[in-house]
Amino acid sequence: MALSLLNIDQMGQISACHLALLLDVVSPQNKLETFLARAKKILRVDHAICIFQHEPYAWSHSALGFKSFKIAATHVVKLLTKEMLTLGHQQYTQYQQAIMPHIPQNQRLVAFPLLSKKQHSIGQLIFIDDCKDCFAVEDIAFVQELLNDLVEYLELKANFATLQESYEQVSTLNHSKTKFFQIIAHDLRAPFHGLIGFSEVLAEELDTLDPASIQNIASYLNDTASSTYHLLENLLNWAMAEGGRFTYQPINFELKQASHIVMSVLGSLALNKKIQLIDRIPDNLKVYADLNMVTSTLQNLVSNALKFTPTDGTGCVTISAERKADGVYFYVTDTGLGMNNIQIKNIFDPKLKSSLKGTAGEKGTGLGLVLCKRFVELNKGHILVNSKEGHGTTFTVQLPCAELDHTALVLEKTA
Repeated sequence: MALSLLNIDQMGQISACHLALLLDVVSPQNKLETFLARAKKILRVDHAICIFQHEPYAWSHSALGFKSFKIAATHVVKLLTKEMLTLGHQQYTQYQQAIMPHIPQNQRLVAFPLLSKKQHSIGQLIFIDDCKDCFAVEDIAFVQELLNDLVEYLELKANFATLQESYEQVSTLNHSKTKFFQIIAHDLRAPFHGLIGFSEVLAEELDTLDPASIQNIASYLNDTASSTYHLLENLLNWAMAEGGRFTYQPINFELKQASHIVMSVLGSLALNKKIQLIDRIPDNLKVYADLNMVTSTLQNLVSNALKFTPTDGTGCVTISAERKADGVYFYVTDTGLGMNNIQIKNIFDPKLKSSLKGTAGEKGTGLGLVLCKRFVELNKGHILVNSKEGHGTTFTVQLPCAELDHTALVLEKTA
């Protein structure tokens, strides 16, 4: 039975060959190929095989070059003790017979166990040919020394890979935490404009205000503080539950739920900037999505629209929505500065950067729109932008329709 070989570039499941990959078997700097070729030359044999335990492929070096092949490795590995196997070993004949289906021409063979520092078997090296002469003792000893160096190198690479993976995990976690705090700061900036503005009026102009005005301002401050706290609580719950990652918890709800929160949080900012903020989302339009993510997305889009809309009293930001055959679409349209083609192309770029200043000098990182895209995709939707410089911008978000209308969360009507 001939040995069935596969070219390396044709293999599947290569990612499962953990130890082999540590020896760079798929790169030009193939350490395993170099070792097998050198050991073959020392022992003067035709064929060398390396088998790692629990890996789907074995590795062969012969006149055909360096190849991979599938082998019933577990059966062969079980036969190998922690001792080197040569002629005279009690399992030599049994081992030779186990190899024969794969390499019939095995008049002589020598098998070296691959042992870790803790003497755990991780595989074996087998050298085979058709010659009947015994292997020279000094050649076997030399190959054993080389093999010890190979195992030590392999363990160093494994330790390095483990440390590198740990480092990357810690770095990713730190980046997630940093990014999450930036998200929190971004989402909280807009409502604080209103809180600071009206509290400043109370602090500096209290004597000029009548009781009705004071009551209106107090009510606004209370509503905005409550809405902002609700937003912060959602963000912090995500952070505590997922360590910086976002959990997708979809429900059926009326889209008006989200727009109502956004209007209460950003209404004062629009008022201060003399921008008309209009909510035209129908009362009974329902979606199947994560309420917190949709609310955050809508808030970021509206906040961004307000940021780039003129403050001369002519600006307008409109939230609207409609149901289509492929889902619910909501739109955030402004009469602001608009964008050029380069800005549109990079609008959802995940790299943190300093964004353009708003019409009132507001600063940002551009992170809000990145967050919008992330949330929309998590909700199995799509987001796109249509804009023309000097003529405003429209963001379009498509979300799944509610699965069961009668179970959807609806907005409580206030008297």
